[in-house]
Amino acid sequence: MQIAVTFRHMESSDPVRSYVEEKLARVKKYIEEPIDAQVVLSVQKIVHRAEVTMVAKGLTMKSVEETSDMYAAIDLMVDKIERQLKRYKEKLKKHKSQSSGQRNVEKSVIAAPSVDEGSQEPEIIRSHSFSVKPMSVEEAVMQMDLLDKDFLVFTDDRSEEMNVVYRRKDGNYGLIVPQGS
Repeated sequence: MQIAVTFRHMESSDPVRSYVEEKLARVKKYIEEPIDAQVVLSVQKIVHRAEVTMVAKGLTMKSVEETSDMYAAIDLMVDKIERQLKRYKEKLKKHKSQSSGQRNVEKSVIAAPSVDEGSQEPEIIRSHSFSVKPMSVEEAVMQMDLLDKDFLVFTDDRSEEMNVVYRRKDGNYGLIVPQGS
């Protein structure tokens, strides 16, 4: 497991770094290697914040916790990521994907003024490519929840079509499925 710990607005501390590594070692039993974990520990006034983003074999999870004690924030963060992984592992047992082909998708963020002003070419301010693994709709909703996102682009494991699942304002989920021409 690769763990990168970043300290923001606080002194770098080997005991805290060791504590994070020791606690995150607990999650190895839930997912296969290789695991890449990015941990950011920060302090603002009296709030201690622990944030982790873990990537492992097509799965990305995020957990953020804030308390008045850094060690307590780390414990809560690891507990939350462990609960997410347990839930993921249980659902994965129920929904085994037969297809293994992945697609690549590119996400772009376009500057609002370039669209509002009616210019010919919208200004792209950020672009990101990522692979989209085939999964069931239930898996996609679970992945979206783990990432704490409002939508997720995925390949349906049955139809092999690109779909989008999204969180509605009423708390339910929506699914966008392309129609053939």
